[in-house]
Amino acid sequence: MNGFDLDPEWWWLIGAAILGIAEILVPGVFLIWLAAAAAVTGFAALLGLPLAFQFGLFALLAIAAVMFGRRWYAANPVESSDPLLNDRTARLIGETVLVVDAIEGGRGRVKVGDGVWMAKGPDVTAGSRVRVIGAEGGCLLVEPVGALPG
Repeated sequence: MNGFDLDPEWWWLIGAAILGIAEILVPGVFLIWLAAAAAVTGFAALLGLPLAFQFGLFALLAIAAVMFGRRWYAANPVESSDPLLNDRTARLIGETVLVVDAIEGGRGRVKVGDGVWMAKGPDVTAGSRVRVIGAEGGCLLVEPVGALPG
């Protein structure tokens, strides 16, 4: 007898623990659902279920757990301290930027930080300051700084 002669239920429970630890180390809110499925399978294996049935049960539980998790997180989204983190154009709304290529016929270019973006808005000359009021894809919607919203 060697140290690896464990009953199947212990392998399921050890697998559940490893998946749970992996979820803590590499958070992604996915492995925890597989860990739950492995734990339930491990407890069900205590009933003496055949190994093939255990694998089938784990597969069904894993699918159900992941579907439940996705539905739960869709209904209960995690609040972010910076909801615009990955939406660069939304982060620019309200910023004042410099027109580098005159906006003529509703189109021009503005300097944002160290980059230049396409812009749409009323005609203004190069060197003018405009405020970002929105975005369409990668094109910023702008208005002259002195313009009143409305």
